[in-house]
Amino acid sequence: MTVPLPPPNRIYLLRHAEAAWAEPGQRDFDRPLNEKGFGDAEIIADKAADKGYRPDLLISSTALRCRDTADAVYRAMGLTLEVRYVDALYNATVDNYLEIIDAQDESAVMLVGHNPTMEQALEALIGHEAMVSALHGGFPTAGLAVVDYDASAAVWRLTDFVVV
Repeated sequence: MTVPLPPPNRIYLLRHAEAAWAEPGQRDFDRPLNEKGFGDAEIIADKAADKGYRPDLLISSTALRCRDTADAVYRAMGLTLEVRYVDALYNATVDNYLEIIDAQDESAVMLVGHNPTMEQALEALIGHEAMVSALHGGFPTAGLAVVDYDASAAVWRLTDFVVV
């Protein structure tokens, strides 16, 4: 597992908001956000925007619940935010997430994806101890980790964790 080095200098890891249960015959990939999830996606996007958090690029899984979450961020951040939908984020490994981050030239990148891979990516970036102390109950739905590169120590550090 290779941990990315700048750029980007800031990584936003956003786990999709709460999804509806699958209807009979519905694929997991096609599950939308439930009512609470739609509200939480709007709240977390607004909180991030209010804090001045704005990626140069948002990369989202193509799963419907991630696209729904990314849409809320897009609305909150302004219509100039570049959004890319990447099939490889669905059912991906932590290595896939880190490789996608590492391939970007932008200064600040946001991934909208799934657990447990989102939690594993955060752990790979900041280390097990820092992650456990910051996320006592794991990475919640609609949770947003803000991770910055500390060039003086050559490490990634969790700057903020925003929840609904």
